[in-house]
Amino acid sequence: MNALELTIEKLVYGGDGLARLEGEDGRRKTVFVPLVLPGEHVNVAIVDERPGFARAKLDRVVTPAPERTSPPCPYFGECGGCHYQHAAYEAQLEFKKTILRETVERIAKVQLPGIMAHASPPLHYRNRTRMKVARGIGETKFDIGYYRLGSHALLPVKECPISSPLINRAVQALWLMAATHELPSGVAEVEFFADDQDASLFVEFLTASGFDEKVLREFAKELRSTLPQIAGIAALNRPRAAAEETAAAPELDSTSSGKPLMLAGTSSLQYRVGDLSYRVSAGSFFQTNRFLAGKLLELATAQASGRVALDLYAGVGLFTVKLAQAFERVIAIESSPASFRDLVANAPSHVKAVESTTEDFIARFKGQKADAVLVDPPRAGLGKRVVSGLIKLAPRHITYVSCDPSTLARDLSGLASAGYRVSQAHLVDLFPQTFHVETVLHLAR
Repeated sequence: MNALELTIEKLVYGGDGLARLEGEDGRRKTVFVPLVLPGEHVNVAIVDERPGFARAKLDRVVTPAPERTSPPCPYFGECGGCHYQHAAYEAQLEFKKTILRETVERIAKVQLPGIMAHASPPLHYRNRTRMKVARGIGETKFDIGYYRLGSHALLPVKECPISSPLINRAVQALWLMAATHELPSGVAEVEFFADDQDASLFVEFLTASGFDEKVLREFAKELRSTLPQIAGIAALNRPRAAAEETAAAPELDSTSSGKPLMLAGTSSLQYRVGDLSYRVSAGSFFQTNRFLAGKLLELATAQASGRVALDLYAGVGLFTVKLAQAFERVIAIESSPASFRDLVANAPSHVKAVESTTEDFIARFKGQKADAVLVDPPRAGLGKRVVSGLIKLAPRHITYVSCDPSTLARDLSGLASAGYRVSQAHLVDLFPQTFHVETVLHLAR
């Protein structure tokens, strides 16, 4: 199909702009276009056409929106990691608020109160970054990077402006090794996790198949000598599909005992959030925005107090430890063995930690009535069984921390039908420059 000129109506969850195309039959077809902004007139080329919609590639911005700006990353537009770097940061927040409200109202038929947005520094905010690695295609022995936009082809990346300075130093250290060292076979990805001060770093090699442990240990020791701020290096199997994941990352096992294979240094970092400290080990999940972890913790636990609280999908206990200061008893549920071990280490003595999926736990929970429940599920949301269990449990207060507006809205529909109403809505921008939306809703009835 020849180039078309379209007008972008709005942005939708996923990062694309939405436009309408008049079909030959007189019907209007929805067209999704990346890297555009509302109100822009653009030239596009259709790359995938279906009966109900089409996807297009941006060729040229004819009339730019006033919010359009120069992206700070040289890879933007090629790299699939970021979606909004062409928009001023203040505009990104407004786009996300609109998407959140429209999604909830369309799916849940629920009117949100005024959405309070909490901004992040727009760059260098990530304390955890995962990159793909592959055999080198140029002068290097191996390459490191992200998938290209709309594909599974590797884009070599030497710096990532949304990652912390220390993580970028670790990326540079790997590129330095790539000039002379072969990548140990079996390694598919590498993940970096920096502490709250960006002073110490953990590196995880994620393996897709068997690997030579001796070779990988030597490679890890060499990398650690190149960058002394690397406190530890471990090897883990790549994430596997699971019915339920921990707060945003599935369990990563590397041995039959479920523990990562330590290659060099320490097996965990201490991460401080305000006056609280958490052990975070290899394979465990922790919030990825180093500037807003404290704000997220404050907002999620602000309205809760009483005798008994449930923390579902507890991870290493980010919310659990704070809830324990306001409740006589806290029951924290986590299914990932790695995160559960950290949860036990981090939780005060009056917290009961339970290693279980939330679905299984809530189906059999017969304990004391909970005054408050905090849920922080993965992108798949709670699902019908958990929503049904919460309704039967009937806590006075539910805090829902969500990383996906669509599944949040689906679950909210069920809770609203049982009489729960949203008293506060917060958008905590944990992922600037991307389409991802982190939400904290307080519900009561």
